[in-house]
Amino acid sequence: MTFVYILVNEAMPDYIKIGITERDIEKRIAELDTTGVPLPFRCYYAAEVADYKKIERALHTAFGDRRIRSNREFFRVDPYRVKAILEAIALKDVTPDVQVLESQEDAKAVELAIKRRPPFRFSYVDIPIGSTLQFIQDKSITCTVHSDSEIEFEGKVMSLSASALIATHRLGYKTPTAAGPWMWLYNDETLDDIRRNAASTD
Repeated sequence: MTFVYILVNEAMPDYIKIGITERDIEKRIAELDTTGVPLPFRCYYAAEVADYKKIERALHTAFGDRRIRSNREFFRVDPYRVKAILEAIALKDVTPDVQVLESQEDAKAVELAIKRRPPFRFSYVDIPIGSTLQFIQDKSITCTVHSDSEIEFEGKVMSLSASALIATHRLGYKTPTAAGPWMWLYNDETLDDIRRNAASTD
């Protein structure tokens, strides 16, 4: 079996790692947690595939201009865009239910990194109050923009990340943290990608 995976890392919020392996994905993620990386990687999406060489060529064609170095698997691209391609050709979704975080210290470090990121401002990207957002893992799960930095989810006002964590757990994933801008969609784009595009045009 061959697997393609998308990894994210809060220490490198603008980049993702796209990898291919024939081994256990969780073990592969653990191998990447070295002294050269300040925070552990988390699996955004993973799929079992039939023809990994064909998929590798397709990904490089689609996102080659977003690759950081030709001998590295890091790309400056929204993970949702890559996931959309992989879902169309995947044999099976094999995203781990539990994220590989070896210790409570790792979990706290990731959570702190998420909190330290500048808060998402809807006004910055011209998303009006009252707009509906969809959850990336299940678009039937929605929330409403309540203020410049908060949303209303299931009748309660909260942050993007808090609501994303609740929705993630409801779907059976046991991740201890969730970065809201990566997990909520507006007009089929992640909020993080919308923010990144807005920053590039400033």
